[in-house]
Amino acid sequence: MVQAYILVQTEVGKAADVARQIAEIPGVTEAEDVTGPYDVIVRAKAENMDELGKLVAAQIQAVAGITRTLTCPVVHINSSGSGQPIE
Repeated sequence: MVQAYILVQTEVGKAADVARQIAEIPGVTEAEDVTGPYDVIVRAKAENMDELGKLVAAQIQAVAGITRTLTCPVVHINSSGSGQPIE
């Protein structure tokens, strides 16, 4: 399972509508409109990187009002050698 944050820039005044539409897409676990350089932050999951790419390119970027996305896959950096994330 791959998880990622997708940072979304939208047209002016479209953030809330874009977040609402993205939240309905299967594979999206959260979509929130925020302030700052990005207008919406999305958390999504997929079976693998290829499926994540398809989710972003074919479904999320297809939502009207989006001008740019940046996908940030979640990584678990582990220095303990146990294979489990450090908490």
